[in-house]
Amino acid sequence: LPLPELGLEASLPCKPERAQRNVDLAGQTVEITMQGCEAAGNTFAVACAALDQPSSAGAALAHWRAAVLAAAQAKDAQDKPFQPDGSLGLPQSVRTRATGVLPTGGAMHMEAAWFARVQQNSVHVCHAMVYGSELPRATADVFFEALVLR
Repeated sequence: LPLPELGLEASLPCKPERAQRNVDLAGQTVEITMQGCEAAGNTFAVACAALDQPSSAGAALAHWRAAVLAAAQAKDAQDKPFQPDGSLGLPQSVRTRATGVLPTGGAMHMEAAWFARVQQNSVHVCHAMVYGSELPRATADVFFEALVLR
């Protein structure tokens, strides 16, 4: 599924809804464009934001990761490098697996990734995530392996 506003293609098992909001990310206010949907008890989402200060990409990724994990009350977070083709080789580009709490209060299994790229002469930071009360490893693997930067 092409997501032209994000400069990505993703394998989403459902038709995504789109939203935008302004957030503080590593000391700068950015507009995040998100697309996501729910299928088979899991929520799939992809979001990106352009940075005014490209040199802050690593700090922005680390801040975004910390905010997501805090909101999910995540524990047992395990990181591994995540470098989709065309992304910047930053140490903060990671894929994280963790357990946490769903917005409804139940137990949550989640996998999320953060990465940065150059697009249209600016640096964009991106976040992809899938979560649910049950999250088969294969579901997460297919989602992340299908992310393609355009």
